Amino acid sequence: MSKSPATRAVARRERPLSPHLTVYRPPITMTMSIIHRITGGALYFGTLLVAAWLIAAASSQAAFDWVDWAFGSWLGRLILFGYTWALMHHMLGGLRHLIWDTGAGLEKHTASKIAWATLAGSIVLTLLIWIAGYMARGGLV
Repeated sequence: MSKSPATRAVARRERPLSPHLTVYRPPITMTMSIIHRITGGALYFGTLLVAAWLIAAASSQAAFDWVDWAFGSWLGRLILFGYTWALMHHMLGGLRHLIWDTGAGLEKHTASKIAWATLAGSIVLTLLIWIAGYMARGGLV
């Protein structure tokens, strides 16, 4: 280490060696990109649920009744609600990337606004889909 007083003063200050979660706040665009990847993975699992429902519907009444019961339970509905949100969020994230592919919205402020709009839009669309579904079934069950 240098014997210079200038470098010794700098060395004494406690500074993080690299950005850390307690020091660094991820921008919304990075967070939405990570969530976009996670929802893409979640859609694989959700698609298996849709396939199970279709297979049960094509198999027998007993198989369909069991799947209908499982999806109608509070846990099943929670999973389906999450699947709906993942689908809406991934779709809007894809549209966000499509906008960026045209060269539009790449400015930091605009990209942040679009990222927040993706999150808000996915929540609103999910709620609208579920409200419409409950109304189509004759109200809240």
